[in-house]
Amino acid sequence: MRAIFIPLVLMANIAGAQTPPRVILAIGAHAGDVELTSGQVLIHQQRAGDRVVVLHLTAGEGGNPKMSPVAYGEQKRKEAAAAAKVIGAELIWAPYLDGQIPDDDATRTYVADVIRQVKPTHIITHWKRSIHKDHARTHAIVVDAVLLAVLEGVKTDHPPHRGVRGIYFAENWEDAEGFRPYLYVDVSDARDAWLEAIRSYEFVRGGISSFSYQSYYDALASVRGAEARKTRAVAFDIDESGKKRILDAIP
Repeated sequence: MRAIFIPLVLMANIAGAQTPPRVILAIGAHAGDVELTSGQVLIHQQRAGDRVVVLHLTAGEGGNPKMSPVAYGEQKRKEAAAAAKVIGAELIWAPYLDGQIPDDDATRTYVADVIRQVKPTHIITHWKRSIHKDHARTHAIVVDAVLLAVLEGVKTDHPPHRGVRGIYFAENWEDAEGFRPYLYVDVSDARDAWLEAIRSYEFVRGGISSFSYQSYYDALASVRGAEARKTRAVAFDIDESGKKRILDAIP
């Protein structure tokens, strides 16, 4: 018996297989990150009966040069609530500021306690390499927090949670270095609701940034769909250790 590394295309709900409801916790550095990169998957899974929870570590309140962080933060919170309603997600806000997510044990313990409270089976967050420090920090914080959430010796307001079956890293244009699509989820049924959700945000509708977020992620879903032989798909990467399969024979 030996380790064999095989590229896989894993699709949700293959052949109508019955699976118990999942609890999906999506953790983004800024309001809007999760919705753009993974919103179609969250909509798809929520429709399949899964519980969806979104944790925004910050509002991304520093992203509008025409507004103060306080005013834009209030706007982003309203936009995030509107997007969550369309997705069918519960919403949690962390107490951190845009560009200032602390890379420390206290932040990891906070996220670990959210994990214990929500009890996710699956976690979605940022890829490890990014041009944005908040994204890279979020990745490191979440990966460590999953471990802390298990440990009896780490004391928080909620008991340990050992039920996380996988951490999935979303595809983001700011987090592209080293990202390799590994797992594809068919989201052919989610486009209309996803567009409604992301367009809750002014920065997606246009007028704040010259980058066309909607066009990019809409086109990306078509590209990943073509690769997966579906109309539309969203791709994730996972940790290298998760790509090892140990088999008794070639599958």
